[in-house]
Amino acid sequence: MSDAGSDEFDEQGVYLGEYEGERNERDERHGHGKATLPNGDTYEGMYECGKRHGQGTYRFKNGARYIGEWSKNKKHGTGTFIYPDGSKYDGGWVEDQRCGFGKYTYINNDYYEGEWQNHVRHGQGTYLYSETGTKYVGIWKDGKREGQGELIHANHKYVGPWKDDRTEGKGKYIFDIGCMQHGEYVAVEQASDGNPGEEEEGQTKVVPKWHATQITQVMMEPELEEEDEEIKPEEAPEAEEPAQAPIEGETADDETPQDDDTEKPVQPSEETEATEAEPAETEGDAAPETQEEAAEDEPTEQETAEQEPTEQEPDE
Repeated sequence: MSDAGSDEFDEQGVYLGEYEGERNERDERHGHGKATLPNGDTYEGMYECGKRHGQGTYRFKNGARYIGEWSKNKKHGTGTFIYPDGSKYDGGWVEDQRCGFGKYTYINNDYYEGEWQNHVRHGQGTYLYSETGTKYVGIWKDGKREGQGELIHANHKYVGPWKDDRTEGKGKYIFDIGCMQHGEYVAVEQASDGNPGEEEEGQTKVVPKWHATQITQVMMEPELEEEDEEIKPEEAPEAEEPAQAPIEGETADDETPQDDDTEKPVQPSEETEATEAEPAETEGDAAPETQEEAAEDEPTEQETAEQEPTEQEPDE
């Protein structure tokens, strides 16, 4: 059962917008249909018993759109959300929340790819800073880096634990020149700069400070290069003489170990995550901070913050 398009009202007489599509025996939206909501948003896709259910596309009047799976009027399953500023999330959804595995690409081409829970980064994931190529690979908890992780630059990397989105505890810097610097990040209280917007002057903040302990050599596994053995038979005797079995001679080059090449790192620099805006609801991820490490005795780290986009939930 279908109609060519009609205005709809609920039992209290509230205008629900215009709908064109299939219906069931109870005159509910059911099957494929297209609706224009009172606020100007549109939906085209599958319905079940009056609710968005199955594959469908929801377009917000501000330019955002969601293309993917629905369950009982909520984004649920696999889908792609494209935000008004051009940033994009492609992955799993559970009851309108980013959940499971997904990739969020920001407007500055940074991206996070990994696990999500309750709309924030949670679990194993990778954040790439597109401008420098630096990336963090490790564990996330409630939108922050927490647990073991690696901050990988072009020619060196830091390996160690993170706590509350900061490096903390024993770790090491591994350089491609064949050495490692061992040490520990210690949380140090530092007076704030008294910037406008801060609650109180003289307020302190906690920053990680690197204390180096020793430098050791990186042990590299040799790569053996083998050459095939060559067999050179001697010249055959003249025809009138009885044939003689050729004598085999073997030549073998010495096998020489060659060091494996390791990643080529860059001098660390400071990166900042982009700030995006979603349709209307206020929900955000804390941005990963970045570090500035030096290949000298005392690398330092600087933090940055990112405000995650929020999205407006369609209502009908």
